[in-house]
Amino acid sequence: MTKTLGLIGAGMIGGALARLAVAAGLDVVLSNSRGPDSLAGLLTELGGQARAATPAEAAESGDLVVATVPLHAYDRLPAAALAGKTVIDTMNYYPERDGRIAELDADELTSSALVQRHLAGSRVVKAFNNIDFHRLLTSARPAGAPDRSTLPIAGDDPAAKAEAVALLDALGYDAVDIGTLADSWRSELGSFPEACT
Repeated sequence: MTKTLGLIGAGMIGGALARLAVAAGLDVVLSNSRGPDSLAGLLTELGGQARAATPAEAAESGDLVVATVPLHAYDRLPAAALAGKTVIDTMNYYPERDGRIAELDADELTSSALVQRHLAGSRVVKAFNNIDFHRLLTSARPAGAPDRSTLPIAGDDPAAKAEAVALLDALGYDAVDIGTLADSWRSELGSFPEACT
């Protein structure tokens, strides 16, 4: 079971996940590209269960690590520090923000497969990419609640997917397995209606 959640990226989704994790009793190690000092305000809100670190330190500290950065920065994820870890990938491909990535434009692979290639020593699971930060915070419900939401996950490693399911459960969500990383396009931009059916 995850006791410490490492977060690489502390923007809207990262901040929401940090809040949910602290509420669930997890320790959180936050990081971003601007450095630990830039996270002082969020740390004050989160309290003693959270601390700031560098991305490599967050990777090393987390039992489970969430990569929640713009996709164009995927190749700056600390691959060596993430080796052997399950990495939750929340990223989506937005060409207007990320620039054009030929392999994605040609549908040669999914964005999560691109991340997995960079993190060859890790087990990547796509999750939390089809919900905005506000709904992520406000839709969490305890297990068994009749209005509990279900979020899609995708990955190639069954044990890593089980870790992701356990994290979603702890944070207030059920999970539906939509397949491998090659199938993860189903929960990406432009595919949400299909992912929700």
